[in-house]
Amino acid sequence: MGKKKIVVFSGAGMSAESGIKTFRDTGGLWEQYKIEEVATPNAWEKNPTLVLNFYNQRRKQIINAQPNEAHHIVAELQNKFDVQVITQNIDNLHEKAGSQKVLHLHGEILKSRSSINPNLIYTMQKSEINIGDTCELGSQLRPHIVWFGESVPEMEKAIYLVEQADIFITIGTSLNVYPAANLVHTAPDSIPKYLIDPGEFNLDYIKNLKVIKSSASEGMKILRSQLYELA
Repeated sequence: MGKKKIVVFSGAGMSAESGIKTFRDTGGLWEQYKIEEVATPNAWEKNPTLVLNFYNQRRKQIINAQPNEAHHIVAELQNKFDVQVITQNIDNLHEKAGSQKVLHLHGEILKSRSSINPNLIYTMQKSEINIGDTCELGSQLRPHIVWFGESVPEMEKAIYLVEQADIFITIGTSLNVYPAANLVHTAPDSIPKYLIDPGEFNLDYIKNLKVIKSSASEGMKILRSQLYELA
């Protein structure tokens, strides 16, 4: 028998304890910017300098951030389970904590990509992307981020991974952001599902779902012992 497969789906609440601000916690603003100004294709066309500066600020914050206890417990589960992380977060905190298999639905802030060929993706060697930084085709580099209004290219892979899960855990996401929120409906009805988040939910229609109303770290501490009984 192989290890049971856990799929962990993490959102902004997972990184909040590491000091990374969530968009919804800041009144619809990120560092005093409206979302339309910095996180849409239209914003990029209108003012690429502003967009690059905004992500340069966030990137420096994320480079200095450290994984919290929730990230470490998810990585620790690899000792007993086959763990696949699917995250909405653009930081690298799951990887810093030691998680081996991480799928980023909304991109990665520590990577850049060509603004004309989305398949040209580069791991950044410095903390900034500036006007004049170009890809091998000569086009301006942009953050490797899925902006609001753009398609989510990794979604099909994420759905496939969730369909294979033996246990499904959602941490720190409101399940209000689509299409990512559809993943909870993709998990097989028969498997145990856990939701760790302090928010209010009406999810009675989801079979075998247990809600743990707490922060990511406290919730994972509670869940860890329960999971080891299922290994």
